[in-house]
Parts: sequence; C-alpha cells; structure tokens
Amino acid sequence: MSSLALAARDTTTMLRRNLLHARRYPSLTLNLLLTPVMLLLLFVYIFGDVMSAGIGGAGADRSAYIAYIVPGLLLLTIGSTVVGTAVSVSNDMTEGIIARFRTMAIHRSSVLVGHVVGSVLQSVLSVVVVGAVGVAIGFRSTDATVLEWLAAFGLLVLFSAALTWVAVGMGLISPNAEAASNNALPMVLLPMLSSAFIPVETMPGWFRPIAEYQPFTPAIETLRGLLLGTEIGHNGWLAVGWSLGLVVLGYFWATAKFAQDPR
Repeated sequence: MSSLALAARDTTTMLRRNLLHARRYPSLTLNLLLTPVMLLLLFVYIFGDVMSAGIGGAGADRSAYIAYIVPGLLLLTIGSTVVGTAVSVSNDMTEGIIARFRTMAIHRSSVLVGHVVGSVLQSVLSVVVVGAVGVAIGFRSTDATVLEWLAAFGLLVLFSAALTWVAVGMGLISPNAEAASNNALPMVLLPMLSSAFIPVETMPGWFRPIAEYQPFTPAIETLRGLLLGTEIGHNGWLAVGWSLGLVVLGYFWATAKFAQDPR
C-alpha cells in the first residue's frame, strides 16, 4: 500500500473516531451552537425594530435586519464551533491518547487532519441548523444564483478550515481543556467586533479599524454580497486571502507543535 493510501486510511480512522466522540458527547457541540441561535433570536425579536430603522431608515421593518444579521451569524457559528475543536485537541493531548498514537504505526499527520475534517463537517452542520432557524424567522435569498450559492458554501467551508487549523494549534499549546476554551475565545469575540450586527460605517472612528482589519468582516460582507446582492468590492479577495493565510499559518503552527516530543 502506498504512503498516500496509508495516510488516507489513517485519516479516515481518526475522522471516524472524532465523529463518534462528538456523537457520544453532544453537550459541547449543543452548547456552542446555542450561542449563535440565541443571539439571532435576541437581536431579531428584541432589537430588530430599532436595528432595522438604523440600517434602512425610518421606514424599514424587521425583515431588513434579519437579512442583514443572518450572514454574520453564520460566520459566528463557525467561530463558536471551532472552540470545541480546541478543547477536543487539548483533551487528547492531556489524557494520554496522543502519547499512545505516537507509539503506533500510523501516519502522524492523520491525527490532526482527522480533527480538522471532523470539525469542518460539524461547522457545516451547525451552519445549516442556524441557517434553517434564519429561514424559519424570515430570512430569504431570492436573488442569489446557483453559482453564488455554491460560492457562498465554498467560502464557509474554506473559512471553517482556516479557523479550525488555528483552533488545533490553540488546543496543542493549552495545558488543559479550560485553557483551550479561553485561548479560543477570540473566535467568538472577533465576529462580535465586526460588521455582523451593525455596519462598520456607524461605528466610532477610533473603533472602525478594529472592525475593518480582521478576517470576519470581509468574509461577512462577501457572504452578504453573494446571498443578498449587495456590493462585494475588494472584500471577496480579502476574505479568500485571510482564509488561505490562516490555513497556512494554522497548519504549520499545529504540525510543528505536534511534531515536538512531549516532555
């Protein structure tokens, strides 16, 4: 059997292990998924009228804000989901299973790739659930073509892979699950400091660069453009650039850390 075939076999085994673990202990995934769902319902039904008036003018209704907020919440969902990946990787490192894997004749990178693929699948499933909630409360994307829907899906998968590799690195450097959860907290905070809830133009001048020069804002604006027909501009290239850059950075960081011999 070739080296590539062995790597694929071992990665499939690790992926199956991670998915079974997520199925047996669904509480972490459910807790992380509840955050974007609760935020969606809170901002739509509590602040929706005020927010829609601020975005679309005095004549706007709540549906305008639903259309605005759902793309941002989809990206926040990915950020929330990958926190669980950091915790899972940290648990593997501290509970001794990784030390056992190191003694077995398996492809070394399959352990990390299994975590990444499993996390991306969970992120996509979580996005589908939050998107279904958004559709149930009134979100519509009637103008998007099939190609734009495919591009939006591809962006979500790419962005999920980028955040997952970074989360894997955070899990590897964390001494325990609690530290991993705290280290991965920026994945949840950054979308809240982006254009997910309000336009960047309405933010104070001193705070605007924080919202503009981060990975979530261009990804959110690109997703809005694909699903709602708004202007994308340079955000599309920025979103892809951020995603590819984080994939490369997270991959080399995680693999270098994983290759170090445990103390």
